[in-house]
Amino acid sequence: MERKVKIAQYGCGKMSAWLMRYAMEKGGEIVAAFDVNPAIIGKDISEIIGGNPIGVTISNIKDADAVLKNTKPDVCIIATRSTMKELEPAFTVCAQNGVNAISTCEEALFPWNSSPDITKRLDELAKANNCTLCGSGYPDLFWGTLVTNLAGSSAKITKIEGASSYNVEDYGIALAIAHGAGYGIEKFGKEIGNYNSLSSDEIKKLVESGEYLPSFMWNQNGWLCEKLGLTIVSQTQKCIPCTCKEDLHSNTLGMTIKAGDATGMRAVVTTETEEGITIETACIGKVYAPGEFDSNVWTLKGEPDTTVTVNNPATVELTCATLIGRIPQLIDARPGYVTTNNMQDNQYMVKPMNFYVKSL
Repeated sequence: MERKVKIAQYGCGKMSAWLMRYAMEKGGEIVAAFDVNPAIIGKDISEIIGGNPIGVTISNIKDADAVLKNTKPDVCIIATRSTMKELEPAFTVCAQNGVNAISTCEEALFPWNSSPDITKRLDELAKANNCTLCGSGYPDLFWGTLVTNLAGSSAKITKIEGASSYNVEDYGIALAIAHGAGYGIEKFGKEIGNYNSLSSDEIKKLVESGEYLPSFMWNQNGWLCEKLGLTIVSQTQKCIPCTCKEDLHSNTLGMTIKAGDATGMRAVVTTETEEGITIETACIGKVYAPGEFDSNVWTLKGEPDTTVTVNNPATVELTCATLIGRIPQLIDARPGYVTTNNMQDNQYMVKPMNFYVKSL
């Protein structure tokens, strides 16, 4: 591809500062940007990224259809919310205009096993307009290809265990409450862990109907199984309270969590497969005690046992860099909603991104 890749940014919050800068540093051209915040609508994107004016102003999301028709970007980066239900309008306006779209939304990485109806609608719309939709970010590599590449060096695998932890203090009060932080154990069991005893079929039905929102690992296990060629027999989730032996103050909640009460939760997704490999993954979100930090740990059990640990990952920057690295593959992929397990693994772009695009 001889010209620069033209990119639109949908959502100009915190993460967009890295996304737009990384896109331009890799040779992409930002041609449009959208947001709902009246405080930044009409401003040059340099006010988000920093530096000198670029000549691209932030438009109201309501005008996305008209702006996309006018600017004709190759790709739209969507960085707004975390569920497919919330993202359907953004993906829809891109697909209607034949614009490839990629999102940081965690569920978007593999939404076929959590929002099948929405994903099917988007898949059909993208196919009709000859474009590709997908999700990428930190889970794509650190919960995905990192694991499958390790699997390629194993002689035998019987179980894959993964755990990723994060401090709910960093993400606001809504997330902290959703994780049960500050709840007594009895209240946690009634409001957070009330689905723990459900069978695989029962929880699958609730998830696919939209009545129950699973953890991000629900989607990740689906991604891993499809990438590894595993056939799922059952999949369940249990939410287990995290506790601390001492009182722990939470600035986000504005309270002191008493010793023994829930500081957050460990959401564990267990997937059994026909091939005999069990995948057990956990999202651990809690108010950290002194000395605790973010980590990402994966263990492959079999021959040999292998463990990889990533401590203090720069999750935001890694999310953005991983997504930008996916853009050439997104453009080259077949039309439809195509999850990244069906694309080649990310590679570091030493040349401008258009060099890696083959289809335009």
